[in-house]
Amino acid sequence: MSDPSETEFNRRDILRGVSGGAAATLAGCSFFDRGDDGETTAVEGERARQLAEQFAPALYFDRNEKWFPTDPRPYESERDGQTVVDGFDAFNGYVEAGGSSDVPEPSVFYNVVEYEQSPLAVVQFWLYSAFDQFATNFHWHDWELLQVFVDTDSGDPQLYVASAHSRSAPNNEHLDPDPQRRPRLLSELGSHSSGLSVNDDPTGFQRLPENGELADITNSVVDGIEDIAAIPLAYGLPRDEGLALPYLVPELDGEPVYEHPDLPAVAESDLVSEELTIQSFEELRSPPTNLPERETGLQFEYEGRDQPDADERYRLVPTAELEHIESFTGEQLSFPFAVPEFGEDLVADHITTTGVPWNDPRYEQPATDITETDHRQALANRYDDIAPPSQANQVIAKVTNVVSAEEAPEGEGLASVSSPLELFALFQSEPKAVPTFQGLAVLQDVPEGEHTLTVNGAGVAPHSETVTVSGDGETTLAGADGEIPAVANENATKLEVDPRDSEAELRQFAVEDDFAGRLYDAPLSGPDAVYVHEGGAFTAEVRDTDDEIGAIRVNPDPGEAVRIERPETGKESLASYLADIAEETRAQVAAAAGDDDVGDSDGDQSPGADGGGDDTGGQENAVQGLTQALEAVVEAAERAAERARANDRANTDQQLAAVATRLERVGSRLAAARDSLPPGIGNAAENRLAQARRRSEQARQADKL
Repeated sequence: MSDPSETEFNRRDILRGVSGGAAATLAGCSFFDRGDDGETTAVEGERARQLAEQFAPALYFDRNEKWFPTDPRPYESERDGQTVVDGFDAFNGYVEAGGSSDVPEPSVFYNVVEYEQSPLAVVQFWLYSAFDQFATNFHWHDWELLQVFVDTDSGDPQLYVASAHSRSAPNNEHLDPDPQRRPRLLSELGSHSSGLSVNDDPTGFQRLPENGELADITNSVVDGIEDIAAIPLAYGLPRDEGLALPYLVPELDGEPVYEHPDLPAVAESDLVSEELTIQSFEELRSPPTNLPERETGLQFEYEGRDQPDADERYRLVPTAELEHIESFTGEQLSFPFAVPEFGEDLVADHITTTGVPWNDPRYEQPATDITETDHRQALANRYDDIAPPSQANQVIAKVTNVVSAEEAPEGEGLASVSSPLELFALFQSEPKAVPTFQGLAVLQDVPEGEHTLTVNGAGVAPHSETVTVSGDGETTLAGADGEIPAVANENATKLEVDPRDSEAELRQFAVEDDFAGRLYDAPLSGPDAVYVHEGGAFTAEVRDTDDEIGAIRVNPDPGEAVRIERPETGKESLASYLADIAEETRAQVAAAAGDDDVGDSDGDQSPGADGGGDDTGGQENAVQGLTQALEAVVEAAERAAERARANDRANTDQQLAAVATRLERVGSRLAAARDSLPPGIGNAAENRLAQARRRSEQARQADKL
């Protein structure tokens, strides 16, 4: 982040009246550079029809779904000599024709191509919906895609690829599916992102094999984050996997879209159910906890297949019958979205109208949509026309939720736990917004260079940081050691750092909590800001271009932002920090003992300062000995900082050596007094002692005074 201020941007202020065209997104469109695949030719007529009928998928929708696959042609019109489908016409016309209660013209469109030099064909199933309503992605029109790669010698399917949200999200894929079982799609509510179902449970998504059942995907597991290393890297179907996912109400010209005069047939009931929606991320003080999970609703089957349990039957139509349509248009929709440093136009790429399938590179080069490199390699081993995977960069982080730690003193320690809902990740430099899955933020095919990553969601404060991608095709972990902790709005306070007047050229900024450890760690090139939980006790760390370190103690007051101005590195900074954390701990221990004056002494004459004293004088004496030992650390650290300011290296190092010795005395005194302290105070003292020892060593090793 380059500016500590946060601005709430509103799409209607910047993008009012912007019309979307063919350059916008299609679901799952990855466009990975995977090398030179062979040329394809179109398969037409009866052979194409037979392949489409053979693999025509069963479609399962959420109970709350409103926009089912239909035919866009009834809503087309002529505009400036072009045939277009306008968003108002499609949405209003779909509702007028029956909407979700009497689905008009259920249709699935197919396109079949085959590779010229390999016995490999691909059957594409394109599903059109008149509208897409999601949490960060809603737009007029929606095209979803299922691809079936088929060996034309054996007739067996080789790979299923079901599109996810955007070109940066990993698709749901299954290698070598059972040839006796046709594909099934589990459509995500509102967004229609496609989950696969290939095992004995037709209505549920299964990420991992369980109880002898196959997993519905064969994507490889996450590499690089130890405690989630068994999670296959695919978007999946979050609400079917027990995770909450709130929906937003799209706006146009500052009003809910259903109130627009050009949508007279559309009512609030034609959007996702109110029990699943919120008005904005910022209006919630905390993440919602009462959102219902996914329930299966209507089942669609191909009309040529005998399936008596189907609720609706769709027809198969070749996409060639739609290729006269040149554009799917619509005014830019909006919702308020507070993002540090993000201008509204920087995320417009993700919230727009849909593109045109027959102008999509996947239409003729279907392998560009394979997001799993192991799957592409498997096909490359079998077919000359499929090139091996080229290097592709990806950024991954585990998104967690920060709460007060039970083992900490009240208001002075945190813990990170699994997030109760899915959040959303966006890149500023390459505007891509993707929802998390299983708490993972994954952005694929990321260009080499420096990017600003923002994570946001319902009821949480936004998080933004700089991520540098090397470009060597490896995984880059965002956050602190691969973890981004989100903070509920009701507990969030802003911690700002302004290095512009610092003597050192600072390059890194990190924040640690006494109990939760490192929560933020990102490059620093100017003013920066991070939201932290007001119930934490923090150490802010800065590092300069000479690899010198500085530390600042931060204890935020509820509701009050904290600004660190002119942070410095070197012995003085670290010594001052040691004095602060030792005094903070001394005061807490003394207060817990019932006497704020316990431990006050005249320098090195205290029992804790000279190494003397009786460790067996009872628990009361043990607590007094601990406070005196901490007071001795404070005095030595303050002297070290004073000597450093005076450019007296020898005496600075002498006092820092005394700090190290006295910290060891604190350790022995703490062990003796531990049973007499409240558990939270004792835990905090132990954690701070470990922090102080580390900073003491850094101070002694520092070259800079």
